[in-house]
Amino acid sequence: MAGLLFLALAYLAVGQAAVNRSGAQTAADAAALAAAQNRRDQLVAKWVKDVLDPTKWQDDLDGKVPLGSSCWRADQLAAQNDAKAQCDAPEPLTFTVTATTNKSVGRSVVPGSENYYSTASAMAVIEPLCEFELPGKGAGNSVLPRLTCKDRDWDLNPDNLTDLPGPEDLFDVHLADRQANDA
Repeated sequence: MAGLLFLALAYLAVGQAAVNRSGAQTAADAAALAAAQNRRDQLVAKWVKDVLDPTKWQDDLDGKVPLGSSCWRADQLAAQNDAKAQCDAPEPLTFTVTATTNKSVGRSVVPGSENYYSTASAMAVIEPLCEFELPGKGAGNSVLPRLTCKDRDWDLNPDNLTDLPGPEDLFDVHLADRQANDA
């Protein structure tokens, strides 16, 4: 009977660890997406600022422009999920986040479980959805290139820029290559 009770308590400890691990993965996913969406919004604002100078568009779409950090959003979302985040942007359109839960697995029949904190990693990627060709020489400044996006083409009129693509038209933000590590 004592053996069965011990096995039941050990099974409960494994379940607690799995729940804690799931919380770490949720925090990592949310944090990585939040940082990437913040960067996407910065890139869209830069593109809108440069819309009349199409020679800058490619750098804007490729993320090759100086922008503020977006990792603060990863920290914010991890905290909302009761975790700490370590954020890195190894490339302009990629964020990797490692999240560690603030709460341990808790006390159980498994020795040391009260010192075990779950850790998980996530990667979010910003993917440009549009292409364009610069107008040929002699076309003048009155012609903006056609912006061909995944779901729509945009013929931009420099004299009436009220119908511009939105962030979701210019970029896709998604999770990629989830690599989770327990600590």
